[in-house]
Order: sequence, then structure tokens, then C-alpha cells
Amino acid sequence: MTKGFRFSPWAAILLGLTFAAPLSALAVEPPSPPTYDVHMENSWIPMKDGVRLSVTLYMPDGGKAGEKFPSVLEYHPYRKDDATASRDYSIYSYFVRRGYVCARVDIRGFGTSEGVPTDREYSEQEQLDGLQIIAWLAHQPWSNGNVGMTGISWSGFNSLQMAMRQAPELKAIIAVAATSELFHDDVHYVDGMAHVDEFELNMDMAPGMTGAPNYTLDEKILGPRFDAPPWSLLYLKHQHDAAFWRSPVRPYSEIKIPCFVIGGLLDGYRDSVTDMLQQTKAPLKAIVGPWNHTFPHDAVPGPQIEWRSEAVRWWDYWLKGRDTGVLRDPKLVIYMQHWHPPDPSLINVPGEWRREDGWPPRDVPETVFFPQPNHTLDKAAPEDEVHQLKYVPSVGVESGFWWGELLSDPRPVDAFSLVYDSAPLKTQLAILGRPRALLRASATAPLADWFARLSDVAPDGTVTQITGAGINGAQRESMTELRALEPGKFYALNITMHLTSWVFPTGHRIRLAISNALWPMVVPTPYAMTTSLELGSNGSRLTLPVVHVQGAAAPAFQAPQPSEERKDITSVGYPWPGEWTLERDEANQKATVHWKGKAETNYPWGKETDYESLVYEVDDAHPESSAVRGEAESVFVLKGRELRWRGHLFVTTDQKNFYYKYTRELLKDSQMVKQKTWQETIPRDHQ
Repeated sequence: MTKGFRFSPWAAILLGLTFAAPLSALAVEPPSPPTYDVHMENSWIPMKDGVRLSVTLYMPDGGKAGEKFPSVLEYHPYRKDDATASRDYSIYSYFVRRGYVCARVDIRGFGTSEGVPTDREYSEQEQLDGLQIIAWLAHQPWSNGNVGMTGISWSGFNSLQMAMRQAPELKAIIAVAATSELFHDDVHYVDGMAHVDEFELNMDMAPGMTGAPNYTLDEKILGPRFDAPPWSLLYLKHQHDAAFWRSPVRPYSEIKIPCFVIGGLLDGYRDSVTDMLQQTKAPLKAIVGPWNHTFPHDAVPGPQIEWRSEAVRWWDYWLKGRDTGVLRDPKLVIYMQHWHPPDPSLINVPGEWRREDGWPPRDVPETVFFPQPNHTLDKAAPEDEVHQLKYVPSVGVESGFWWGELLSDPRPVDAFSLVYDSAPLKTQLAILGRPRALLRASATAPLADWFARLSDVAPDGTVTQITGAGINGAQRESMTELRALEPGKFYALNITMHLTSWVFPTGHRIRLAISNALWPMVVPTPYAMTTSLELGSNGSRLTLPVVHVQGAAAPAFQAPQPSEERKDITSVGYPWPGEWTLERDEANQKATVHWKGKAETNYPWGKETDYESLVYEVDDAHPESSAVRGEAESVFVLKGRELRWRGHLFVTTDQKNFYYKYTRELLKDSQMVKQKTWQETIPRDHQ
């Protein structure tokens, strides 16, 4: 029996699965109450190669003499002593007060950790260091020997990765907005197609920065960081799925420890939740709300929930041995979205929570709709016909920067798409899962992308986009073995859209829209062309995962509790989602998207202001000619000096190549201290 446990969790699993007694007869302990005070300690974790990683320990105060605590680790490069310090405290203080030590570690070469920055995200070095961090935490004098791992985005990704590596001291994880599909799902290649966004700006500049509060310019520390190559250059050299993207991860089936995963229906990484439900054999609990890439207690849009109380129930069971009833929780609680008009400022998505005890839901018929020659959708297969579409590279802005976020009305995209609408629905229709567009399509060029989007059309014509996905035609058979298209030849394309839920009201129409561009989400393909869509009994179709409108009710969540805030740090704004505008030069067939974001933070030692901007350019008459220009700047106004770190990204294309240029700069009191440029020509590899 693991130290600190009062009973065997695996025995409890068997008990929970056999249902040997009514649930009311099974003991359920309340989650740990908030009985401790909070204090913070900064320390070092030694690695075997002599490098020391910086850790901030959020510690419980007021315990009994010799009391032992489990620890919860969050581990990523986003600068624990400045950039995430305020956010960290509001989350960790909740857990610390309930008897957990929370450890926040910067990966090597970032923030205040020593060493040279790793050569990529989720590197082998990062994971080997992670194993040592987990072992160090488990063997501290205050530790009960049990370690959990958690985080959102990056730290959710590596929580999954460390679970796959089966660290012996790691007993459970909570991963928020995370995936293991590093090529298909992540922000470098969306659905396998080249993508550039704000993340590139942030992460290419970050390795060159030294740690708070000193921001040293000592060349021994600054030099190796500043000279670390930008990751966006590396990723542009790996344009299809292969060992490079697969090496940091293992199959979900290799995870042996319990996982609690939280996703959002407006988040680009949400498909991992249902993948894990189908593939992971270890105990699994999942919540999916109507959220973007954020924590559920402060999500916009809401409804918000107090996920931290659910986390404590989870940690209590697996790290303290308290039977809080988590094994009898629904496997999945997911938010069923109801219709709402397109509104990027929506505060709460209408709908309700429902439970599912497995995936896919039981008795879910795939309802098939066929595109018709008259551009309707119908359940009856039509006569054979072919519809054609001229490729317009600048189509797509209104459909967002990735497959998430609240959007405006996508009719400007639909205007340059093949569009098929059902008849007005005679009754409500609910879907839950991943709709599929099965296309029979051809192109007059050797490379084409196809995008399928599912929308709700209200009686007044207003369109709300629900979900969608895309496919690179060269990846139609495999994302590792790419094959050019034979112009004029029809291919079967299976576009599995991203996870969604939706209730179509009576009188609304179902819309399928198909295009060959979704810019600036995806870099345009470089050939002028016309694509064709084949209709008929063996032609294109849409399949919807239809469920009962009324599902099984889920247990009620707590409303968010007020978060404790650090009084010595104040922030205003956040770069993403920022602001964007679209300009069209109709005479010259060119389009430009301008995006910008800004944030300001005041620390005890000074003020940080962050600026980011992106300019996307495309030429409809010359699809091979596109460009992305990015600028990032972090300004630190400190006692007696001002430091500015800058990054300049410039990527252009022609038919054969990407032309890449990145410049990193450091200025002190407006004088250039360091500058370095990376510039390369990279052949397009079916992108």
C-alpha cells in the first residue's frame, strides 16, 4: 500500500465497477476543507548534469508537526516569476489551503531556471528533467510520496506526456486544454496544414529573455539564450507527420495512471478528450464545457464552473486516499450547446450539462444528408452531378484563426464556398460528437486543401458556425506518406470535424459549406485552380452524430468561488484574442488582415508592457504569393534602466518555397545590446 493511503484505490475501482452495494451504502468523504495558510518558497532542483531548475513551492502553513502532504507539479516555460505569477497564485492557493504543496517549475533555459533553452517544445531533455523533478518532489521531507501533475496548454500537454512515460511517483494528472497530437492538432499545423499565429511570436522571443526580477545581461546567461534558434524555423522544416512530431508522445493506451481531462468546445485541442475516452484504459474523468483556451472558473464565454473543487476531489482520492466518490462520477460531463446568434462578445452560451458514461454515446445513429444539385441537403441520395468551385485564397477570415473561439456571421466565407442547406427542421435536432464530411472531390492542380464547415441557419438568414475541419489533399491517405493529386482525378476525402454539441431549433436549417481556403488560419496552397465536388449515391455526404435532445442530467457544478489575488502584481489586458481588421483591394485582388494585442503588468520591481502584431497578406490572382509579418516586443521599465526584447518574424511564399526570416533584438535604454537574424529558404513539402 502506498504511503499515506488508507485503502487501495484499485480495490475501490473494482468495488465501483461491480456495484456490489447501492451507491448510497458506499462511504463518501467530503473533499479536504480549506484549513491551511499559504506561504511561498523559492528553491532549486538539481539535475543529474549539474543544471539547477528553479522551483516556487506554494506550501501549506498551520499543519501538525511532521504532517506530510502530496505535491502537485506544473512545469512549463512561461516564466513563473513574472508572466504567470499572478495566475499561478490564484489557482495554487486554492489547493494549498486544502493540504497540497504546489510546485511551479520553469523548464531549463527559461525564466529563472539554469541551462540552455531546449531545442523544441516537449523535448526529450524536458521530459527527462520532468522525471527528475517528480522524483525530487516525492522524496522531500514534507512529502507523503505521492505526486500529481497538472496544467493548461503546454503544461497539460506535458502532463499527458509524463503520464505516458509512467514515472513511478506520478500517481494522477489533471490536463486542461491539451492534446498529444502535436502535428495535426497543435498550432503549427492546423489539421495538418501550415499555420502561423501569436504563439510563434511569443515563443520565438521568449528563449532570449533572462529571468525576473534581475533580468541579467551577464553574457554567460544571456548569450546561450539569445542565440537559441527560433522554434518556428525548426517546425517549418517538418511539414508532415513523422518521427519528429511523434517522438515526444506515446499512445494514450500506454497511460496507466488516472487522468482527469478538461476541454472546451471553443478550444482547438478538444478532440483529445474523446480520443482518450476511447483509448485510455486507466481511470478517466472528463469535463467539456463551452469554453475557449482557458480555465473553467474564469472562462468567457461561460457558464463558468468551480473546477478547482472537482480537482480537489480528484487529488484527494488519488494522492491522499480519501474516498470522495470520484469513481462514481460520470465518465464524461459535456455541455449541450443550444442555438445562439453569432456574437464574438457572448457572455454565456445557452444550454445544459449532460452526462455520458462512455464514448461514443450509446445508440447514436449517424444521420446522413446528401448535397443535392439544387444546393440543398436531403436524406435521399441525388442523381449524379458535379459542382465546381473556383479557388479564392483570401476566403476564410470570418471563420476564425483556429477551430474555436466565438465568431461573427460566416456568410462572407459562405459566399465563396459550395453551400448546401437542409429544409427547415420540423422538430429539434441534437448532435453530440464529431460530424463528418465524406467528399468525392478533384482539383485541376497537384495540391489543394478542402475545408468543411457545419453551421446553423436561422429563419432570418443569420448563420452561426458550429464546427468544421480541413484536409490537405496530399495527406488524403496518410499524414506521413504524402502524394500529390492527379489533376482531374476524383478522390475520397474523409473530413472528420472537431468535437461539438448543438441543438438545432425547429425551423432552422443545417448548412454544410465547402471551400478550398481558410485564410489566415491556413497558409494558402500555391496554385490557381478549380475544384469539383461529385454528388450522387456514391458521392459526397454529411454524417451527423444525432442524439436525443434530452440527455441524462449531470451532477450540478459549484459556481466559481472568488480567487485569491496577489496584491503586489496587477495586470491589464492579454494579447490574445486581441483585435483584427480585414482590408480588401478589389482592383488588385489582394487582401490583408491586421491583428494586434497588448498587455500591461506591474510588479514590485517594475512594469512590463507586451505588444504583439501580425499582418497576413494574400493575392487572389497569385495564390503562390502570400506573407505573414509578425512583431513582438516586451518592454521592462525597471529601477534605473529600461530593457526591450523584440522579435521580428517574416515568412513569404512562392510556388516552391517558404522564405523565412526572424530577428531577435535586445535594447537597453534604447541602445541596441544584441541582435541576431536567422534567414533560410525552405522547400514547400506539399503545403
